[in-house]
Amino acid sequence: MNLDLRKAVLHNVTGNNKEQLQDTIVDAIESGEEKMLPGLGVLFEVIWKNSDEQKKEELLSTLSNGLK
Repeated sequence: MNLDLRKAVLHNVTGNNKEQLQDTIVDAIESGEEKMLPGLGVLFEVIWKNSDEQKKEELLSTLSNGLK
């Protein structure tokens, strides 16, 4: 079976509104299930690819501060 996880995740959330996306993210985090981590990674990839340099710096600062 050849599963393209990236495509599957994107297919599942394409067309979702902000509330639905937030629910997806919160559910993935709160469930604590390891199997949800790749999906969150795909969503982060979308955020990263669609962010300008200023937003990327903000994301990196937030991440860095959260890991202290």
